[in-house]
Amino acid sequence: MALTALLVAGSLSMAGCGMNDEPEPAGKAAADEKPAPEKSSGKDEGKGGSKDQDESGKDGKDGKGEGGDKGIAPGEKAPDGGAPPQLRFASTTLDGKTFKGESLADKPSVLWFWAPWCGTCQGQAAQTAKLAAKYKGKVNFVGVAGLDKTAPIRGFVKEQKVGNFPHLNDQKGAVWKKFGVSQQSSYVMLDKDGKTVSKGVATTPDQLNKQVAGLAG
Repeated sequence: MALTALLVAGSLSMAGCGMNDEPEPAGKAAADEKPAPEKSSGKDEGKGGSKDQDESGKDGKDGKGEGGDKGIAPGEKAPDGGAPPQLRFASTTLDGKTFKGESLADKPSVLWFWAPWCGTCQGQAAQTAKLAAKYKGKVNFVGVAGLDKTAPIRGFVKEQKVGNFPHLNDQKGAVWKKFGVSQQSSYVMLDKDGKTVSKGVATTPDQLNKQVAGLAG
């Protein structure tokens, strides 16, 4: 029994030393393990998110889609200010000056769409000029000339003596398209808020008188 106990003790002593005589470096197991990810404070992420939002907001603010402003004639720019949609257009007068539709605000207006070779337009010229003079200061009158070149349009204004109110040189028909006019002679009448009250082709003298008188109040 004493011999058996001695052999068991020697065996246990050898097992405790193991096969490797060199000691394992301290912390090796910890170094082999992957470090846990650090928790973000959220500051950098917040910065990145804020930048993205700023860029997105800037794009949204500056981005302009086609036809963004309603009521603008094709090829024309919307004037500054809060004019009614119907009056958001710009054109050029026969003397080359810029005309903005917003200048018609706060007063009723008569837009006369004509062409220099139009017989009906020639027949209505004198009456239109007379009404423009009668209601000056109460009703805006604007001629919108098209369907021809500048020289004939100017000749019409001079020969028909309708120079007492402005005429737009709308050869491209931008203002015509804006108001949905497709033929001459047409009158579009707007109230002081820029809304269409009536639109018609070749209005008779009596009808024209009554319509303008109604606009003037």
